[in-house]
Amino acid sequence: MADESKAKGNASFSAGNFTDAIRHFTDAINLAPTNHVLYSNRSAAYASLNRFSEALSDAEKTVELKADWGKGYSRLGAAHIGLQSYNDAISAYRKGLEIDPNNEALKSGLADAEAALTRSSRARPGPGLNPFGEAFGPEMWVKLSSDPSTREFLQQPDFVKMMQDIQKNPNNLNLYLKDQRVMQSLGALLNLKFQSRGPEEDVEVPSASDDGSPEWKSNSEAAEAEAMKEDRRQKKEAEAVTIAEEKEKKGVKEQAQKEKEAGNAAYKKKDFETAILHYTKAIELDDADISFLTNRAAVYLEMGKYEDCIKDCEKAVERGRELRSDYKMLARALTRKGTALAKMAKCSKDYDPAIETFQKALTEHRNPDTLKKLNDAEKAKKELEQQEYFDPKIADEEREKGNQYFKEQKYPEAIKHYSEAIRRNPNDPKAYSNRAACYTKLGAMPEGLKDAEKCIELDPTFSKGYTRKGAVQFFMKEYEKALETYQEGLKHDPQNQELLDGIRRCVEQVNKASRGDLTPDELKERQAKGMQDPEIQNILTDPVMRQVLTDFQENPAAAQKHMKNPGVMDKIQKLVNAGIVQVK
Repeated sequence: MADESKAKGNASFSAGNFTDAIRHFTDAINLAPTNHVLYSNRSAAYASLNRFSEALSDAEKTVELKADWGKGYSRLGAAHIGLQSYNDAISAYRKGLEIDPNNEALKSGLADAEAALTRSSRARPGPGLNPFGEAFGPEMWVKLSSDPSTREFLQQPDFVKMMQDIQKNPNNLNLYLKDQRVMQSLGALLNLKFQSRGPEEDVEVPSASDDGSPEWKSNSEAAEAEAMKEDRRQKKEAEAVTIAEEKEKKGVKEQAQKEKEAGNAAYKKKDFETAILHYTKAIELDDADISFLTNRAAVYLEMGKYEDCIKDCEKAVERGRELRSDYKMLARALTRKGTALAKMAKCSKDYDPAIETFQKALTEHRNPDTLKKLNDAEKAKKELEQQEYFDPKIADEEREKGNQYFKEQKYPEAIKHYSEAIRRNPNDPKAYSNRAACYTKLGAMPEGLKDAEKCIELDPTFSKGYTRKGAVQFFMKEYEKALETYQEGLKHDPQNQELLDGIRRCVEQVNKASRGDLTPDELKERQAKGMQDPEIQNILTDPVMRQVLTDFQENPAAAQKHMKNPGVMDKIQKLVNAGIVQVK
């Protein structure tokens, strides 16, 4: 958010809107109070408005936050010059040059400050000196850029060259007095207003009085009064024209809004052709409101005219950036463009521009709807990639290569080929089963368990899936869960010897705990694993089961009644198997 306000401030400063620039930089400072650049920028804006005290305060804060930044001292020196504190300005520029000796802005500022100090030491201009030398001091450019009547002159190279020549030697002023821009600038610098004359008339030139102060040659009082009267008349006429233009502009905007509302009503009625006519009329009346374009794009989207929708969205984004429109409006246009691109996608690569557009929209404004569309586009792209990559024949070949490496006990290589087989045919349970076996051999139990469960999900009747899953659970010492897995497998293949052997091994381990034959280390390990099981945790926190366990220790009669409850005894058995409860 601070960067956005900073960007707005920079734009306003570049446009000469220094008051707006100060407001935006102040907003940014409130969000990022330790950013030295923001104080530096606001100092420059204050100086442009001749508010040098505020400029000095911000410059001092800049140096406080970033003492090794040369530009901060440049701002500090400029503020001191504006306040005519030339010694302080010289100190600031010299301090900056100690940090950044090659900084041209600091060198130029130091030269200006020293020159200003020299000029200020003269109480009155002596004989032969131009009485207006003070007007062309270091603050000249600041005054010219902040005055609306002279600001545009600074964009004209010949004018800038003339003013630089006069600044170097104020006596050169007489060489350029016939240029109306120079006269207007002189008036701005001296806070005086000169009467404009035609190109063939002589220009009245300020001359020096006996004591060296400026003295002006003027017309008669009657002529001056007439000129002032004419000036007021022209101002009134200009104001009247401006008011009329504003009224006309307001009327056009109101008519454009009515066309938009009519378009919205037609859109709700699914009368798309009429909606387009109204939105088009609104665009013709007022091209400064990009909502007309985004609304028409929405109609084109509903009609399946995706290319027209994309064109309107692109125009809205381009125009919106020119007008510095609300970032939410830009995000809306980008989102609609992305939606149209996604609708046009026929292969996985076609989704790339849609995904990129949605991402751009999210950088403008993080909207949940845009985020969902992005996720949907990425999901659709992935599914199409899988479909485009699908090849059962190559999948079988890759699985056979994996089997060969498995026989050679080269399990990482086998996993590589099984993974490629899965990518080529994600619906083959055998590839998941075989990769689960590799993971088990490598001790990667969580990955093996995940593949075994996927294998069962794809084919619940495939017994290998149950043997793989049961083996992983057995190695993880989750004997109860392994037993349940083997028993589930027997429902589909009752005579499967691997499943039967698995059940036998699990029963041995469960009975070992029931008989209390576990070593202290085995018991401790089993208890620790059991306490991590959510089911065991639920049993131990159940108030009813806590009372049952208490009765088993203290109330034999009540314990006998609990033993008749199958649900209670099942939970007791789970606690026994986990080593939490021991039977003696």
